[in-house]
Amino acid sequence: MQTYYFVAASRRFLLEEEPLTEVLKERQRHYREQEKNIDFWLVEAPAFLEAPEFANLKQQIPQPAAAVVSTDAQFIRWLQLRLEYVATGEFQAPSEQIADPLASLISV
Repeated sequence: MQTYYFVAASRRFLLEEEPLTEVLKERQRHYREQEKNIDFWLVEAPAFLEAPEFANLKQQIPQPAAAVVSTDAQFIRWLQLRLEYVATGEFQAPSEQIADPLASLISV
């Protein structure tokens, strides 16, 4: 199992009120320059928030939600400081409760 770290907030806050898209693009550029694999993902309507362990947290986040999920705890801590009004946490996946850490409740 892998540990995943996340920041979560309302979709509107992350994608419209904050320049998150530009932050993530800059991070991708930096990773390319360092020849580092991408270890973060933007997930709209993250399914992991449906896990029983996140029931209280989900109630605190205005819906619809979005999250940045990463295997890099330091990056998530930096995002939390940068964005301020976000919830954070971590989980192990795949697990019985969270089969796919990047799954979305939105059908494409």
